[in-house]
Amino acid sequence: MKFETYFRACSYAMVAGGVLALTLAGGVGPALALVFAGVLALSWRLESARRQLSQRAGMFVVLAALPVFYLDWRLQTASPDLAGRMLAGVAALAHFTLLLSSIKLCQVKADRDWLFLYLISFFQVLLAAGLSLSPVFLASLGLYVFCALLAVVCFELRRAQGSAPPSESRLLVANEARRFRRRRARRPPRARALARLPAAALCLFVLIAGLALPVFFLAPRAGDSAWAMAGGSASTGYVGFSDRVTLGEIGRLNESNQLVMRVRVEGPDAARQKTPRWRGVALDHFDGRRWYQSSNERRAVMPNESNLFPLGTTEDLNRLTTQTFFVEPIDTPVLFAAPRAVALQGALAYVRRDPQDGLTSRPHTQERVTYRVHSDTFEPPAERLRADRRPYPQAPTPNLRLPVAKYLLWPDTFDPRVAELAQRVVSEAGATNRYDMARAIESHLGANAYGGSYGYSLQMRASGPDPLADFLFNVRSGHCEYFSTAMAVMLRTLGVPTRVVNGFQAGEYNGAADAYVVRQADAHSWVEVYFPETDSWVTFDPTPVAGRPAGTSGEGLAGQLQRYADALELFWIQYVVTYDRQGQQTLARTMRDGLRSYRADFAAYAAALRARLPGWGGGSSAGAGALGLVTSPLVLGPVGLGLAGLLAWRARRRGLWPGRRARGKGPAAAAVVEFYARMTRALAAKGLARREHETPLEFARAVGTPEVLAVTDAYHRVRYGGRGLSDAEASRVEQWLRRIESEVNPS
Repeated sequence: MKFETYFRACSYAMVAGGVLALTLAGGVGPALALVFAGVLALSWRLESARRQLSQRAGMFVVLAALPVFYLDWRLQTASPDLAGRMLAGVAALAHFTLLLSSIKLCQVKADRDWLFLYLISFFQVLLAAGLSLSPVFLASLGLYVFCALLAVVCFELRRAQGSAPPSESRLLVANEARRFRRRRARRPPRARALARLPAAALCLFVLIAGLALPVFFLAPRAGDSAWAMAGGSASTGYVGFSDRVTLGEIGRLNESNQLVMRVRVEGPDAARQKTPRWRGVALDHFDGRRWYQSSNERRAVMPNESNLFPLGTTEDLNRLTTQTFFVEPIDTPVLFAAPRAVALQGALAYVRRDPQDGLTSRPHTQERVTYRVHSDTFEPPAERLRADRRPYPQAPTPNLRLPVAKYLLWPDTFDPRVAELAQRVVSEAGATNRYDMARAIESHLGANAYGGSYGYSLQMRASGPDPLADFLFNVRSGHCEYFSTAMAVMLRTLGVPTRVVNGFQAGEYNGAADAYVVRQADAHSWVEVYFPETDSWVTFDPTPVAGRPAGTSGEGLAGQLQRYADALELFWIQYVVTYDRQGQQTLARTMRDGLRSYRADFAAYAAALRARLPGWGGGSSAGAGALGLVTSPLVLGPVGLGLAGLLAWRARRRGLWPGRRARGKGPAAAAVVEFYARMTRALAAKGLARREHETPLEFARAVGTPEVLAVTDAYHRVRYGGRGLSDAEASRVEQWLRRIESEVNPS
């Protein structure tokens, strides 16, 4: 291949890469991208045929295109809302860049024209970066950078060849001719050089990525892109999470498989094995057709310096389940959580809490929101709930912040058959306590009913002035809010306080992402019943399990690929889009702990090395200084690590220490850690065992005795400071150890 053809191919690939990135980001439609591909093909043919626009003609066409761009801008920005105008302005800019690139491609090109094309393609990639929050952009960016490296290298080689002095050019030609005569049967040198260019560009790409990644993770992102927020697809169908919900609205949600959020769960195995629910809003008042909250009170929760919003307390930290929510742009300010939320952490403008334990923040119709919730998912056992005979409190409690009478009301225009049905179901079940009453009605609605059975249906067939009675006695079919409303009202007629909760089912568990994928079809409604003795709201779900719809990624190969795509996108959101200062601090802690562990291991090696190398174990200042410099936390960088590795390798080759697996068995290693191990054994015999997550200093502070703190300080100096104990220090350590051991065994 001729060098000029190779150069043009690389340059065209760079230009195409910019347009591809813009297309994948949504800035250019597929039809317009295909038109531009046709322009690329036409330009290639025209360049080969030397039938291109002249420089003057190209400039005339550019000037003539300016009014067209202005008209396009005016038409695109005619949207009434700000977000629409922002997105339309970006689309107009994208159209203008395509027009300029097309004109430049079809004209005779000097070096400055190629540079202009490179700059236009780079600007297109910047536009794509502002529009896209998808991992697909990362792939298009990588392809563009690789093509750009090839194009720029070829451009510089082309310029250097064209600007070489005549004498130098003749010398180069003569040398190349001699080389060619020697290796006529082999590949030409220029062809070999061109073949090596992609490998060189790939090496440059890897080098750039290696240098950029640390900066990328050191610099947290402030939030989503403004253009991406403007271009985000705000959801318009998310209903059921306001403070007023009409019967039948959630049924419209269940007909869509649109993604709502992803949830990653951490916590005890027992909590992870339970099927979670993502609680949204609880409603206490029912007027016969609608549920709503009777109180408009919203209490602001103030965060601490770590963006942690305290919401409650728990009796046992082992009962906490942590959930991390990655919520898509939706038209509700509700923050979802597993019941019962005791703390929420996230970079949120504010958090408000209502009397029903619902959480809200700023609406996010054009941006994703990420936050973490710690929930006490413990529910009292059934035996304790059955034994609950305590009267309902008259004053507010931590979990009952409204008068209990609010949860016992039913509509004025109420069909008396509903109360009769509730009494009949409870009597037939032999229920004599609140818990068994709730289970009897839950089973009645979810299984066989009096005179027939109830079925799940997304068709809203219950109607009339009393849709609840129509559902119970005529239609006998409906979706989840009909079942939850029926159970809540029937229990209220029996004097049991209830409220209806709207939220989401767990969703589909994605093993590749270790997260639940929650879709619009997972929208759900259930019932919470209050028990006064434990001051707790307990969940009941009367909707038939077999009929509940659920969102899914699909079956077969397509479904599996969708799950892998969801896992990739979740990684992208967590570590790129929403990577904030909190994520940065977590990453820094992980790196610091890893480095500290490495330094501790190497300090042990260094101490053993000093004890075995001639002249170093006796305290040679040169040798000790060298090892101290290597193990110093201020100098432990690439040079120190390299020198440390070299010393360790040479020592191991010479048999100066037996290796990591055998470390601690030799006398030198034992001198490093034995006195600390002796102390921990003595304390463990006293019942003061060090936990796995505790550092030595944390453990010493927890014990609190001066001898333990002193021994721990000596241990730090030996193991992490890279220095041994003097005779006087060893004597003092021995005294401290004997004192600790005597307290354990006074005899």
